Amino acid sequence: MSKLLEKALKDAIKENKCTLGSKQVLGLLKDSKLVVVSNSVQNSTTEKIQSDAKKVKVPTMHFSGSSVALGKLCGLQFRVSTISFNSLSDSNIQSILKEAEKN
Repeated sequence: MSKLLEKALKDAIKENKCTLGSKQVLGLLKDSKLVVVSNSVQNSTTEKIQSDAKKVKVPTMHFSGSSVALGKLCGLQFRVSTISFNSLSDSNIQSILKEAEKN
């Protein structure tokens, strides 16, 4: 997976500038800059997150690994099904999304 995403995730966790979990992310979408959803999330939940994010113009990214892999990428010892960045520059968002499209 992308080094850029990994660095952004670890920085966001360290600086407490992210929201973890599908329910929490759904509740705080309007404050989000980018949402990353693992492939462990149920399709109905993924669709709800994507449609709600589209309404508030927040880009979503599908993480190809499981929630365990996303948790490890964040440097955490537990599963992370969904994560949203509360503070991320537009250039970083564009770079992460471009890199994800290549894979």
